[in-house]
Amino acid sequence: MANIRSAAKRAKQAAQRTLRNRSVLTGLKGQQKKFGAAVASGDGAKARAEYILLASGLDKAAKRGIVHQNLANRRKSRAAKAAASALATKPQV
Repeated sequence: MANIRSAAKRAKQAAQRTLRNRSVLTGLKGQQKKFGAAVASGDGAKARAEYILLASGLDKAAKRGIVHQNLANRRKSRAAKAAASALATKPQV
């Protein structure tokens, strides 16, 4: 435990930020799973819609400093490639 009052306050603030950031990261993981499922199903339109939501979430998290900008850009790039491949393949009817 902190001996100085300001250190105790900073520890409390860090704990609050950690909880807030964890919820955002959990949401991003869920969005990535939804996107992956859409790509795996071969539905190009659904993959594109999920990509837009994923990219938006990554940009917001990077803007707020929850994830690094390079991480957000890398994941968006990989997701865009996957979405493009899902759009290129025709769904099995």
